[in-house]
Amino acid sequence: MPDLTDTIDVHLDGLNETDPTLRNQKLKQVWAIDGRLIDPPLAGSGLSEINEMIGSLQTQFPGHSFRRASAIDAHHEHFRYSWEFVAPDGSIALSGLDVGELASDGSIVRITGFFGDLPPAAAA
Repeated sequence: MPDLTDTIDVHLDGLNETDPTLRNQKLKQVWAIDGRLIDPPLAGSGLSEINEMIGSLQTQFPGHSFRRASAIDAHHEHFRYSWEFVAPDGSIALSGLDVGELASDGSIVRITGFFGDLPPAAAA
């Protein structure tokens, strides 16, 4: 099974890759062929849709990039980590948390992204 940190970092490299062919190569390294990437505005199932989803995001936000902002917390086949979406000037445009699941071979089956910090609990 591949190292989980390497897997997540290759996934993030894929999110930042602007060439669709090279991006697809990175995705194939770490994603299950029928993997699913789900974020609040978009969702993609399978490598082709995930690749298109990333390309669409890059068109909307040229020059922006993702970076991991925390260690990776994992148990069993599940993981989570925080990330930042960095604007070309270096400012943080958005931050969030990804929660994911791995297949038995260590490939990513699903990532569900959440934007921003969790809201505070309601007063009792």
